[in-house]
Amino acid sequence: GSIGSQPMRKLSCVSLSTQKLNIRNLVSYEKQEVPINAIMFITTKGIRICVSSENKWVQAAVRKIDRRRT
Repeated sequence: GSIGSQPMRKLSCVSLSTQKLNIRNLVSYEKQEVPINAIMFITTKGIRICVSSENKWVQAAVRKIDRRRT
């Protein structure tokens, strides 16, 4: 592949969980725009859960994970 090309993701969000997750159990996240706009959280157990990026708690969780990384 050329430099700067994105590798194909094996996992993508097609449906969204409506359940609020415990931020303490989330270790990482990935942003996704196709096929739907979503955040895929990765839990301490390695489970991937897709949620709407519109949710207030999701935005707070993303900020918290970003702060933890720095």
